[in-house]
Amino acid sequence: MKEDQAQNTCIFSTEFALRLMGDVQAYFIDNSVRNFYSVSISGYHIAEAGANPITQLALTLSNGFTYVEYYLSRGMDIDAFGPNLSFFFSNGIDPEYAVIGRVARKIWAKAMKFKYGAGERAQMLKYHIQTSGRSLHAQEIDFNDIRTTLQALYAIYDNCNSLHTNAYDEAITTPTEDSVRRAMAIQLIINKELGLTKNENPLQGSFIIEELTDLVEEAVLLEFDRINERGGVHGAMETMYQRNKIQEESLYYETLKHNGAFPIIGVNTFLSSKGSPTILPNEVIRATETEKQNQMKTLKQLHEFSDTSGLLKELQNDTIANKNIFESLMEVSKKCSLGQMTNALFDVGGQYRRNM
Repeated sequence: MKEDQAQNTCIFSTEFALRLMGDVQAYFIDNSVRNFYSVSISGYHIAEAGANPITQLALTLSNGFTYVEYYLSRGMDIDAFGPNLSFFFSNGIDPEYAVIGRVARKIWAKAMKFKYGAGERAQMLKYHIQTSGRSLHAQEIDFNDIRTTLQALYAIYDNCNSLHTNAYDEAITTPTEDSVRRAMAIQLIINKELGLTKNENPLQGSFIIEELTDLVEEAVLLEFDRINERGGVHGAMETMYQRNKIQEESLYYETLKHNGAFPIIGVNTFLSSKGSPTILPNEVIRATETEKQNQMKTLKQLHEFSDTSGLLKELQNDTIANKNIFESLMEVSKKCSLGQMTNALFDVGGQYRRNM
């Protein structure tokens, strides 16, 4: 869902991709797989594409409920798959991000309990936070660690289940070893040195947090109404509602950034005496030519020494016969490359085409 709405890395038709997701979850249930999550219901890439905190949360939760409805339509038990879902949010520096987790858990728990009759474990929303890559800037990149620290505090005070802190140089390059250590140190210092984090829920009872929780919940529910008026998530996607909304919010943010109405220190205000030019990194991490050639050599050898025609045909036949595709892929992937499997499934599942 979010690939169509935000990230642009769809390869299969939406309907076929949804079936693949259902097959993964069905395989997990049939084989009692409980130490992996079947899906990460992601809002991070919606936010990175330009959505504000409300839109990120509303679109992500509505996508999650769409998966729930689809799994239920295939006869799966809500308590068999409910605990196996996880969420992934971005944490920017806007105040709404301080309550994104508690609002998500509140809405999810109510819906799972009262609408779907789910048990206690399925009502518990589990989510990962990654600090905002979009908030990092190539000008005065040392300041990025400060932004990431504040975003990490939001996440930890809001009781996220896991956290990724971005490296300060991600605005320019794949993180270097030194920058990754600095990013990791942000988490370690907060967890090990900051006294207030010894308390599990330090902001509980705060007027601003409680008020924000109510306001954000109300705004998310209003967005649900707008999506339902357009025929639900699928119906809204047909008219590119989510995509257009994200683009409009991205344009609004960029406008505020460029005209200075939204101050970003060292980027559009409080510049250094040198004008805060873009920093050129001392080290840029890229794959070496040797690494590229080794990967292509490995792929060529796989193609030469593996007889895959029968396996790929069997994969296509299983797909047409409505068998579990993921179960078939578990065997086919032992001898076939990702490209071979993808091309075989294109013929029976259809490639992605954006609505215009």
